[in-house]
Amino acid sequence: MPPVLRLDDIHLSYGSRPLLDGVSLQVEPRERVCLVGRNGEGKSSLLRLISGEARADEGVVWVRPGARVAFLAQDLGQDHDGSVEEVVAGGLRGVDLDAWSARHRIDTVMSRLGLDAGTRFNDLSGGWRRRALLGRALVCEPEILLLDEPTNHLDISAVEWLEVFMRDFQGALLFVSHDRMFVNRLATRIVDLDRGHLSSWPGNYDSYAAKKDAQLRDEVRANALFDKKLAQEEVWIRKGVEARRTRNEGRVRALQQLRRERRERRERIGGADFSVQQAEESSRLVFEAEQAAVTLGGRTIFAGLTTRIMRGEHIGIVGANGAGKTTLIKLLLGEIEPSSGVVRRGARQEVAYYDQQREQLDLDESVMNNVTERSDFVQINGQNRHVSGYLADFLFRPEQLRTPARALSGGERNRLLLARLFARPANLLVLDEPTNDLDIDTLELLEELISEFPGTLLLVSHDRALLDHVVTGLLVIEEGRVLSWAGGYSDWAEYRDGQRARSAPAAAPAAVKPQGAAAVRKLSYKLQRELEQLPSQIEQMEQEKSALEATVQDPQFYGRPHEEVTAQLARLTALNEAIDAGMARWLELETAQRTPGSP
Repeated sequence: MPPVLRLDDIHLSYGSRPLLDGVSLQVEPRERVCLVGRNGEGKSSLLRLISGEARADEGVVWVRPGARVAFLAQDLGQDHDGSVEEVVAGGLRGVDLDAWSARHRIDTVMSRLGLDAGTRFNDLSGGWRRRALLGRALVCEPEILLLDEPTNHLDISAVEWLEVFMRDFQGALLFVSHDRMFVNRLATRIVDLDRGHLSSWPGNYDSYAAKKDAQLRDEVRANALFDKKLAQEEVWIRKGVEARRTRNEGRVRALQQLRRERRERRERIGGADFSVQQAEESSRLVFEAEQAAVTLGGRTIFAGLTTRIMRGEHIGIVGANGAGKTTLIKLLLGEIEPSSGVVRRGARQEVAYYDQQREQLDLDESVMNNVTERSDFVQINGQNRHVSGYLADFLFRPEQLRTPARALSGGERNRLLLARLFARPANLLVLDEPTNDLDIDTLELLEELISEFPGTLLLVSHDRALLDHVVTGLLVIEEGRVLSWAGGYSDWAEYRDGQRARSAPAAAPAAVKPQGAAAVRKLSYKLQRELEQLPSQIEQMEQEKSALEATVQDPQFYGRPHEEVTAQLARLTALNEAIDAGMARWLELETAQRTPGSP
């Protein structure tokens, strides 16, 4: 089967800076490819090229004739005065359908996404806006779906829903995401954009990250050896007389080539490097609440908050969008008082507060003044540092220091707020959705930083991996109640799913069962034979799948002939589907054997 998308020798520059330097990429039908890379490397630009919203300086973007491409951009876009139904229907512009078919598609997509047709788009939260825009992208039934940071503005339950929804998508998926768990569960291949070049890494994000780290270490060693050889040759050529006497023209030409290669080398952009200044310790008790509730405008946001947070604890706050996570933070910090119940706060709290709306930034002020308040220096751990050096740790270039914050991208505004935050001593770190718009490298550094923070942490995040790695407990807001949980998000999710599974039978009449052991009925000879053979058949397919996965994970695999690559990937997809079908059939027959009625 031919690819649905191919990029051939694409070049794209903004000013003198090349973003894409002769990149090529091929995407097969039903592949789920995640594009990763540092902020500013050109990931969004690459998606815009494929969608047709931008044009390359050179090269060819080829889409299989007749294939439809849909694009969900990172920015939620301008306000739309129409209804959700009108927003979704906008995705059918240019699609040749009769009225009945168009109506059917719109209704089907809105039903699958749980959208209310009559709701005004401007009245939706960020998460529901993104869901409506996804509906607009899906309604044309695209063969290629492009998603740029689709989990931004979504709460955890919506991210988990999106994972399942996208695994069922029948077309090719090319997406950008900083959510590592989302990428791990969804991607079949990682494509890395680094210094203008693309490289392909079969498998999930964890596999890619380990191999990429090894590659970068090898690159550092190779560059060190190259630079050492160049330095030796420069010493030789500067001897002058010896060089002319030996008339070693080949060595001179080799030196000239070394110089050219060194000039053309694009160094990897340095990673962010920041730390939290530690204030003196707070009191041992940081927060204590007893049956606290908050009511605003006659509506109870949540009730039943009973918890005790001690110095050094790292607490995650989770719940659906609109459940009251930010309100809970404001209650604990004393910005609002409880409508009922009691909240006590400990002494000597030095708070560093990151708000998800970035309201602490003055967008009309310069990058520098947002951090230093019109000084050239910032005091870090008792030492004066020039603001240019401090902001360089957050990947800001010197020419950006006097740029108004309004001109920064979302990721840059995020880093600026972190720079402002960490310029002040703190023993209580409050982070409200800090990961939006951060690249994965910066996110992982932030994760390391806050996991080692010796003070107290309150963290609101939809990043499940971050929560698992840094928190010691959770406050979970569900159905207007606040529950305390000791452990990370995955522990909580396992408990929650178990509770739901146990309560599910109560929602429907239970089948009448004989008392004692489960009833066993005899299957027909044909079905019994099928049941006995299924385990060995599934085992054989899994062995073939393991061998095939090892083949496609070979870095040289995608250099093989196109027909061979396509056939192997198609076989891998078929095996996954056959194994799933076999497991489902096995369960069906096992269930039929133990319950009344025919399978």
